[in-house]
Amino acid sequence: MTRWLHAPRRVALLSVHTSPLEQPGTGDAGGMNVYIAQTAARMAERGIAVEVFTRATSSDLPPVAEMVPGVLVRHVHAGPFEVLDRNELPAQLCAFTSAVLRTEANNEPGFYDLVHSHYWLSGQVGWLARDRWGVPLVHTAHTLARVKNAALAADDTPEPRTREIGEQQVVDQADSLVANTEMEADDLIHRYDADPAKVTTVPPGVDLEQFTPGSQQAARRALGIAPDAKVFAFVGRIQPLKAPDVLLHAAAQLLAAGKADRSRLVVLVVGGPSGTGLEQPRALQDLAARLEIADVVRFLPPLPGPELAQVYRAADAVAVPSHNESFGLVALEAQACGTPVVATDVGGLRVAVDDGVSGLLVPGHSAVEWANALARLSFPGLRGKMSDGAVEHARAFSWERTTDDLIGAYVRAAVAFQGEVVAS
Repeated sequence: MTRWLHAPRRVALLSVHTSPLEQPGTGDAGGMNVYIAQTAARMAERGIAVEVFTRATSSDLPPVAEMVPGVLVRHVHAGPFEVLDRNELPAQLCAFTSAVLRTEANNEPGFYDLVHSHYWLSGQVGWLARDRWGVPLVHTAHTLARVKNAALAADDTPEPRTREIGEQQVVDQADSLVANTEMEADDLIHRYDADPAKVTTVPPGVDLEQFTPGSQQAARRALGIAPDAKVFAFVGRIQPLKAPDVLLHAAAQLLAAGKADRSRLVVLVVGGPSGTGLEQPRALQDLAARLEIADVVRFLPPLPGPELAQVYRAADAVAVPSHNESFGLVALEAQACGTPVVATDVGGLRVAVDDGVSGLLVPGHSAVEWANALARLSFPGLRGKMSDGAVEHARAFSWERTTDDLIGAYVRAAVAFQGEVVAS
């Protein structure tokens, strides 16, 4: 039975399908990886030991790796040593759960004070661990099937019914549900009938030490881009949900409408195929060729933080045209570097971007509307004003604040859990 009423001593953090040690921007590695890595590291700085359980995808991975002092990553053997499609992972949850429970059983009772699961697959494991260990379960969905299916790209595949059912089970069983925004909290309550008393909103953050304003000209020199170029960038996983094709269509529209000089236009696409995008890994390159803009588009692989910051600084604007986002960490990172963002007016992007102050929100995915928004940010006066607004807006978000709020959610979950145990 949980007895602590302050910060927990040790947290079991579950991330079945992706590891915080992976490079975000390809496969299943994205904003959730950043979230887990950043908050786990900061919990360790506050004296909370964190153990992250994730599925081993290679026989070369050590059973346990130290991410930073105080944070261990446990690579769990569950299924073949290869990256599996998310639809294949439910079949491996029994093996994964067994390994998690064995790890706890090898220690003294009460080794973990709390379970925090990320994404619904992890929630299924966390639900069983919660009951076995007698500790609270905190769950962060990151994305929700019913929300994604309501805003699908035309060529994307709907989330399966099994996921919706699995999510509902986790919502019903968790002691605390952490949402990224008030909109996500509302989705949990109205689409999944979550108890409002169990839902806490904790906005993600941004690394304000790594993503900082800097010289646009120096960043362009580092990337081999002309100082007078007009540069627009997309950063993220290449899949229909993220809609990188919107930026390419907008670039073609800018050229067709005479709003951009071909000799000066540069479109940067940073990331790798992911999800249903793996079915056509060269779809964007083929689209650039069909639109006759291959000469202005540069494709870059996923980049580590310092190099990614250079991309943000080099751009006149960063495009985040997703069909849905629970938050949108790329938008915050770009703004922290002083670069305005053009984003779709959906989901968490309405929080991540301050429309008209730090960037522009576009309703829908019309190439004309996106081209017009990008063209507006080509005017130095407006771009300069929004650059200042972007930095100011990003400063309101930090991983330190996120971590403090998470720990608060942990304590409230423990109090509620203890009350339930006493009542029963």
